[in-house]
Amino acid sequence: MIDLYTWSTPNGRKVSIMLEEVGLAYEVHAVDLNEDEQFDPDFLEISPNNKIPAIVDRETGLALMESGAILMYLAEKTGKLWPQEPFEAKWRTIEWLMWQMGGLGPMLGQAHHFMRFNPGASDYAEKRFRIETDRLYDVLEERLEERDYVAGDFYSIADIAIWPWISRFEWHKVDLADYPNVRRWYVALAGREAVQKGYHVPEKQPGIPMPD
Repeated sequence: MIDLYTWSTPNGRKVSIMLEEVGLAYEVHAVDLNEDEQFDPDFLEISPNNKIPAIVDRETGLALMESGAILMYLAEKTGKLWPQEPFEAKWRTIEWLMWQMGGLGPMLGQAHHFMRFNPGASDYAEKRFRIETDRLYDVLEERLEERDYVAGDFYSIADIAIWPWISRFEWHKVDLADYPNVRRWYVALAGREAVQKGYHVPEKQPGIPMPD
């Protein structure tokens, strides 16, 4: 049994989707960011950086924060969605997981802050993160040319890390028709049962955003 501490954000959805994909039993503990519950002392014992998601594995007693680390842990624990052979497949998966962790997530998070929640606060910031958002979509579009998944011909933790951020394409003011490879990949993953279940953790949402 895995205790999952999460909220309805792209980072949180990575782990709930992963848990659904690998079939591990888990108990959800909602950490309401709107109520600053991420600063509760009990949660800080598990996630010292006061960020969701975090997990506690009751089998091993291990507590982990940081979504990328959690994805790698769950993949290694179950032997799923992170191929160890051939050698390139392992490292290609890590490469694109790190791309999400170091680039796509932080930059789109800033785009959300300035373009969606604080429009007009800084023309410079809006322009900067508009340009970077478009560049990152371009990178993903090129990567998915003639590939079904970001790491190659196999579905992996790299896809699981990236997809929840692209699910906010409307927040990014992006038309996925301009990125046909991303659109194809996004719609295919949205059709997976585990993605559909994991998306609605910890709270039921109106629905997965879908392109026209």
